[in-house]
Amino acid sequence: MATAYKLPSGNYRVRVYDKDTGKYRSFTAEKKKQAELAAQEWLNGKAKAPLVEKRVGECIDDYIALKESLLSPTTIDKYRNIRKNQLSDDFLRMKLSDINGLVVQNEVSRLAKQYAPKTVHNAHGLISAVLKTYYPDLTYSITLPTIQRKLRDLPPAEEIINIFRGTDMELIVLLGIWQGFRVSEIRGLKKSDFKDGKLTVNRVIVTVHGKHIEKTDTKTINSRRELTVPPIIQALVDKVEGEYITTISGNCIYKRFKHTTKKHGYDITFHDLRHINASVMLALGVPDKYAMERGGWSTPATLKAVYQETFSDERKRNDAIIDGYFEQIYDTKHDTPPQKRRKFKLKRSF
Repeated sequence: MATAYKLPSGNYRVRVYDKDTGKYRSFTAEKKKQAELAAQEWLNGKAKAPLVEKRVGECIDDYIALKESLLSPTTIDKYRNIRKNQLSDDFLRMKLSDINGLVVQNEVSRLAKQYAPKTVHNAHGLISAVLKTYYPDLTYSITLPTIQRKLRDLPPAEEIINIFRGTDMELIVLLGIWQGFRVSEIRGLKKSDFKDGKLTVNRVIVTVHGKHIEKTDTKTINSRRELTVPPIIQALVDKVEGEYITTISGNCIYKRFKHTTKKHGYDITFHDLRHINASVMLALGVPDKYAMERGGWSTPATLKAVYQETFSDERKRNDAIIDGYFEQIYDTKHDTPPQKRRKFKLKRSF
């Protein structure tokens, strides 16, 4: 940006070279800053002019390329799927200069007729991010479909644990239902992550287009966490051969879990184990902040604040409460028939 210089008249002038015309353009004002501001505003307008002539589809491609090294492979793959299979050709061919709130609303309304509300929200999330990046001056307001809450009857933790007890899925299921891990987190666990009675989540493994990708970046900043390892889980870990806790693919874990639970009359997914885990913590009265940290869910508090407050005696006490509940379910030393055992009372059913 050129600096304004003073004219004999006392005013200030800035000269800016226009590459389109090959000539200089002058901006004059009584004050130096006023002249420089006028020139800068003109330059900003020149920079935006070619950009708003780009097609929406081109901008989405550029945005994906821009974020590819920053976002998870599954997120990038989701963006590409939205661009390829969900957004209409008419919308993708439109110039940014032709986009307004009505155009975006029409595209969202079209999507709402074909897809579930959550899918529509995801598609609009990509559209919004792209427009904010490549057309920041555009403001609009639209209506999105309401995401209805699904009410499901989750089976008791004891029943799911007993279904998989003694199977090759036992440890995987316990890590999901007891410690609340996602499939990608379980696949990324190594035996070396279990040390001195604690488990640290250091990596995830995801599969994109048949390729297994290991990343040290977890899903969210709160997903990188440390948990106490109960003896029952540690004993199963010690029996694992090899470095990784499991070498089963994510798709195989989902299918085998679904198939087995369906045979026992339950229509649930592996991810529902995290819901059961959260319900157990709620029923046991575990504080929300600790429950969110333990499960790796996002929270308005910073990671530092959360860890400082939970890595304490309170954390150990809550670990003991949760571990005591699951250990009672899993205890194989009882000689008393299951129906006569003393039940661990929860504050609410789930």
